[in-house]
Amino acid sequence: MNITAKTKICMTIGDPIEHSKSPQMHNAGLAATNLDGNFVYVAGHINISEIEQFIIGVRAMKLHFISCTIPHKIAVMQYLDEIDETAQKIGAVNSIFNDHGILKGSNTDWIGVVKSIEKRTSLDGKKVALIGAGGAARGAAYGVTSRGAKLSIYNRTIEKAEVLTKAFGGQAYSLKELEQVKDTDIIINTTSIGMQPNVGETPISKDYLSSNQIILDAVYTPAETRLLKEAQEKGATVIQGAEMFVEQAAAQFKLYTGHDAPIDAMRKAL
Repeated sequence: MNITAKTKICMTIGDPIEHSKSPQMHNAGLAATNLDGNFVYVAGHINISEIEQFIIGVRAMKLHFISCTIPHKIAVMQYLDEIDETAQKIGAVNSIFNDHGILKGSNTDWIGVVKSIEKRTSLDGKKVALIGAGGAARGAAYGVTSRGAKLSIYNRTIEKAEVLTKAFGGQAYSLKELEQVKDTDIIINTTSIGMQPNVGETPISKDYLSSNQIILDAVYTPAETRLLKEAQEKGATVIQGAEMFVEQAAAQFKLYTGHDAPIDAMRKAL
């Protein structure tokens, strides 16, 4: 890297964040496009109770770009100056661009979900089961319904799932009703279940999976979660979280650099 006093700082924040591969992936992309002297990408472990102070710090330090992961996608919104139309519809942001002191929120999560699935099949008319009702789930819900999918949302707290179905349509269910995913075409896990260090966990019983389904797990560390491993054993088509992650990151790269992302280099680094 060719870091100087002019290098603009970009950061991914979350709690936890130590598992994140965003710095490696984005810095590889910057190097591949000879932009590693213009930007550097780092990570910050920010507790949800510290998010307001963090945004004050973003303004004071003039950080260039912030990527938000669990649990900040919704909580950070109230502290931003502008939120684009898509992020407003989703009700969550995963990207904050500092435009000369104006903090602008947007969302690329939905792009990662849609692009990953549409490489395999059309979403129009498909039955999609979404597990989770947090910020990442909102992006996924927006993405699949914008492509004509029929949505079911399963969450530990059904009231949170109902909030999403009111915004995007579909039906809300508790996790006790997960057996119903047997009848869906596509299953998307947006929870952190299966993420390191709890790699032995899965959000869905193997008995509910079949060879006719596509299973997308938003967890990308480890690359092969228990959910994806068991889905493969059942003959299902699986999509690793890394694929979705690279697609949404490529959209972020364009936001903060103004250049098209070298997606092959970013994928290789990830």
